[in-house]
Amino acid sequence: MIPNTTHMRREIDEIPQAVARLLDGSAAVLTEAGRGIRERDPSFIVTVARGSSDHAATFMKYAVELTAGLAVASVGPSIASIYGAKLKLAGSACLAISQSGKSPDIVAMAETARAGGSLTVAITNTADSPLARASDFAIDILAGPERSVAATKTFVNSAVAGLALMAHCTGDDKLLAALARLPEHFSKAIACDWMALAGALETPQSLFILGRGPSAAMANEAALKFKETCGMHAEAYSAAEVMHGPLALVGPGFPVLALAARDASEPSVAEAADNLAGKGAAVFITSDKARSAQSLPHVATGHPLTDPLTLIVSFYGFVEAFARHRGLDPDVPRNLRKVTETV
Repeated sequence: MIPNTTHMRREIDEIPQAVARLLDGSAAVLTEAGRGIRERDPSFIVTVARGSSDHAATFMKYAVELTAGLAVASVGPSIASIYGAKLKLAGSACLAISQSGKSPDIVAMAETARAGGSLTVAITNTADSPLARASDFAIDILAGPERSVAATKTFVNSAVAGLALMAHCTGDDKLLAALARLPEHFSKAIACDWMALAGALETPQSLFILGRGPSAAMANEAALKFKETCGMHAEAYSAAEVMHGPLALVGPGFPVLALAARDASEPSVAEAADNLAGKGAAVFITSDKARSAQSLPHVATGHPLTDPLTLIVSFYGFVEAFARHRGLDPDVPRNLRKVTETV
């Protein structure tokens, strides 16, 4: 029997408090690590992560490249753990993200990065973890215990920690002020009702989720959570790339969710959504700029880098409710467990 209130739902509801706890409790180390990166003055950034944590890293890639002008590359953990390669990372900073902080391949890559000359920063929900000990700076995201297999509050706190780290590094007071307002915005985002999507998902076996720029990372995260909790296929695409090969799959009634943030990409995402709707697809978008796609309620934060985060919080609320609507318990997805340790 599916409980009326799942662990996943409780943890979604905890997001505003978890973010406030992070911004307060880890303020000192975020400031210190940001100063450390600024003093290192890196030529580039590398990230190390898997799963939801890698989506947080992708979000950070866009954020850093857009605001700091530094190229960001994702390094495969197996480069160190399986292949034993030594990377030349002098003059770089390495951001390693892991909720548990103990997956052997993530730890091995962080150790390799540090040995290769990179300044290493760990973002983890486990303060005294192997990853934290292997890094120059360790940021505790202070999300608290997360019992649901599908990560929600830990993903959000990881992304917020990354933004705060960058804001301290670059001295971005506007971003810091926007981050301070996030708990209030997240409370509103949780209340957004996206169940209008449910009708379009009753019979199809797949869903396209679109984004562009920082919201592309949210599309990746949403697709993963949809597969995990609802047992249905979902694929994330750039709103630009979907108009190429993937367009061949789109026909009447094909469900599409377009995650549009209030940034420079919003008009292009709205245009792609309208183009797909013109082909008969059932398209939903978090924007008022589309003419044909159906608008979903969304929360504007007043900053282009925090806006995508409210979208994923609203999606979390929807996907938990839709899983239960399908008769599934989102806390016990098939074949999955909470911590996966890869070598």
